[in-house]
Amino acid sequence: MKSLYVRVVLTFLAAIVISLISSLLLALALFQNDLNATGKNDMTAAGDRIIRVYEQTNPPDLDVFMNDMAELVSYTLQLYDGNGGMNSYVPTKGKKVEAINSESVRMVLRGEPYRSQGKDNGTFVGLPFSSEGKHYALILQSSSKNEITIFRLLFTILFLMLAIGSLCILIAGRYLVKPLQAMTEATKRLAKGDFEVELKINRGDELGTLSRSINDMAREIKQLERMRQDFVSNVSHEIQSPLTSISGFAKALKDGNLFIAEDDRVQYLDIIVTESDRLSRLSDNLLKLASLESDHHPFEMESYKLDEQIRRVIVACEPQWSAKRIRVDIESPSGAGARITADRDQLNQVWMNLLGNAIKFTPRAGQVLIAISRPHPHEIAVAISDSGIGIAPDDLSSIFERFYKADKSRAQDRSGNGLGLAISHKIVALHRGSIEVKSTVGLGTTFTVTLPAALHNDSAICK
Repeated sequence: MKSLYVRVVLTFLAAIVISLISSLLLALALFQNDLNATGKNDMTAAGDRIIRVYEQTNPPDLDVFMNDMAELVSYTLQLYDGNGGMNSYVPTKGKKVEAINSESVRMVLRGEPYRSQGKDNGTFVGLPFSSEGKHYALILQSSSKNEITIFRLLFTILFLMLAIGSLCILIAGRYLVKPLQAMTEATKRLAKGDFEVELKINRGDELGTLSRSINDMAREIKQLERMRQDFVSNVSHEIQSPLTSISGFAKALKDGNLFIAEDDRVQYLDIIVTESDRLSRLSDNLLKLASLESDHHPFEMESYKLDEQIRRVIVACEPQWSAKRIRVDIESPSGAGARITADRDQLNQVWMNLLGNAIKFTPRAGQVLIAISRPHPHEIAVAISDSGIGIAPDDLSSIFERFYKADKSRAQDRSGNGLGLAISHKIVALHRGSIEVKSTVGLGTTFTVTLPAALHNDSAICK
């Protein structure tokens, strides 16, 4: 009974048996009166024929004649005389003959045809009959032979329907359960870490939809597993590289047998400090990204002028862009056109990341342009364009992934860890905004951040 296949088959069989028996009983109850009326009409017609044949042939032996008629019409015949005597003529030997109500017999003896009613036992009809000047009551009762034949026919039909239905259910049950068995095996493989699962169930019903959902889930889990492995690999690489430098130079400084010039010693210490800062930034960024992806990241919404915030970011980055003699310009709408409602600290990190990347990958004497615009009355856009090395088209779709570094120039940069754009993308998404990138290799890159100008329901983004 634990098997779904067995349960399906037994359930359908029980449903068929119950429905057939219920239908039979209900049909008999509904058509009982019609069946009785039809039977009485047939018996009346048969009795009239018996009387006509007797009158036409006038047989010498009444008993022989009645026996022959009983066999011919397959009804039980009874002859009652006026003295209370009764003779029975039964077509089926051994059948018990039911006695007829005496009042019904007297009515027939008086010359009145009679049809059984609810108070009578069984179904019968009575007809007046005369032979050799004597008056009889001819009673015709339904024969068990006819009833048995009818019931045999009904039960044969029921048995055949049950047998054929059971066979069909066995086949249909297998058809229904087989996809479920395949899905169960697929989920077991997924639970064991085997993500190479693909169900080939081409159906248009709910089972087909479920199988396609399992296939989609397997692909998504496989992608997540690949991302997890890449993440672990990237984190390990990002941590191992500075740790190797720190460990190597620390051991060199600790080795008393190794003579190190003072200038080299200072350089080693600078490398240790630089790599330690790199590890610290990596740790901070990982914690920041984990916090942004949690369900309880705090947001402090306020209304402020976006252009003033970006100008402060430009001033904070002045040592970087002035050292490379890069020209940084900003264009913003006049008046209150650059006012936004957002988390000031979170967006500040977005502008620091984007402007920092623009300065980092722009050559000396290059240019960075920050343009603030209102593409829609309820939106505000910030476009940060540089004249740097650009990004290859194949890399544009992946630059917002964690630890992704586009080309060799970016990959060789040891000051970044590939998390800045991922963090920026997450912050913008939590503000219900979007970030897009356009780039031409050798000419420059433009990052465009589009945000709602005012969020009336701040709680919508505060998780």
